[in-house]
Amino acid sequence: MSQCGSSKGKSSGLNQHYEEKVRPCIDLVDTLRSLGVEKDLNLPASAVIGIVTRCPLVLKRKKITKGNNWHGVLSYKKQEKKLKDPAEIENAVLNAQTILAGKGEGISHDMITLEIQSSDVPDLTLIDLPGIARIATGNQPVDIEEQIKGLIEKLIKRQETISLVVVPANIDIATTEALRMASKVDSTGQRTLGILTKPDLVDKGMEETVIKTVNNQEIPLKKGYMIVKCRGQQDINEKLDLVQALEKERQFFDGHSHFRSLLEDRKATIPLLAERLTKELVEHIAKTLPQLQKQLQMKLEKTSEDLKTLGDGVPLDENEKSNFLIMKIRQFNDALEGVKRAEEDLKTSDTRVFSKIRWEFGKWKLALDSKAIKINSHFNAFSHLLRAAKDPIEDFLEEQVQKAEEKIHSQFKMEKIVYSQDELYSSQLWAKGIICQCRCT
Repeated sequence: MSQCGSSKGKSSGLNQHYEEKVRPCIDLVDTLRSLGVEKDLNLPASAVIGIVTRCPLVLKRKKITKGNNWHGVLSYKKQEKKLKDPAEIENAVLNAQTILAGKGEGISHDMITLEIQSSDVPDLTLIDLPGIARIATGNQPVDIEEQIKGLIEKLIKRQETISLVVVPANIDIATTEALRMASKVDSTGQRTLGILTKPDLVDKGMEETVIKTVNNQEIPLKKGYMIVKCRGQQDINEKLDLVQALEKERQFFDGHSHFRSLLEDRKATIPLLAERLTKELVEHIAKTLPQLQKQLQMKLEKTSEDLKTLGDGVPLDENEKSNFLIMKIRQFNDALEGVKRAEEDLKTSDTRVFSKIRWEFGKWKLALDSKAIKINSHFNAFSHLLRAAKDPIEDFLEEQVQKAEEKIHSQFKMEKIVYSQDELYSSQLWAKGIICQCRCT
């Protein structure tokens, strides 16, 4: 009885510590991310490299203590779908990926957010990144590898991101592209945690190499390694639920003559990995919060200064609103008049009007060039039709070019003409051949 009471008291103390310390940290960052703060500031995050997805997927798992109801919400852009059962997740994610990345096998930088609340999950937020594809297959873009690497590197190069590199245990980890990319942006391994999968596929005789890797003796990482055994395709087909799958995984490691030691060292199974990731993320958040607070303060000060330059906000009184609108329109017109007269306030801008206009014209030209009709793209499979259509189109273009040149020459001639009602002045210019004599009535 005393042991049971002690265990219960310890569990209660851990839960209280969890609610006071762990949950607020993760909720804080999740709230900032949902508010769009990440557009301006890099938030602490854990990013998974090596899982096959076509879009970055933010997975928010929240543990609820009251009731055993499971529910989830999938959102992307301004769309939201409520999920009532874990079996709905796969199709919901696939549909969202198709909408964001198209029907092919391309990728998208737009994020999908999946929030799950259950009594069986730990509090943890992960960003799942697309797996690296070396060769384009099917209807994938030819540069699919560069696209995926660019997307992954954009996120994991941030000092605020912990990289979780997922690697099958039955291959040489030193040759994996995911680990190579992580080491490129984190050469000391300070922000990288290795996760080995598929331990059941390891060849006999290679178990010791896997154990050395997990024990951080092969390719050392500051955060080390973990090993897990996920559900296989047969488990999925048989609809093995989460509780059964986790028990099956525990039995695998517990009954394995080589890998049992990893379980005893708390370096194996998905629940221990989740516990480890939560701990790593919370410590990382606590470490980066002071700097994040400074950056937020700087952004707020800058935004406040920008707001002051805009003047007072819209008044609440209906009559004053009309006057406010009239004043703003007048200020806008005055600003346009100043630009027209080439009056520039260099205190608020270091770019002159001429430079701005030139830049806008450059963007306009790019837009026009992108809209130009490229005949070859429409006639790739019709070579004879291309030849038949090309001649009249080129003749038409040549005719229009000639008309344009004539108009330009006419414009130049008109600009050379000096108009005057003074007959003496006009006759002298006429005599010198400068202008064509013109009598005004």
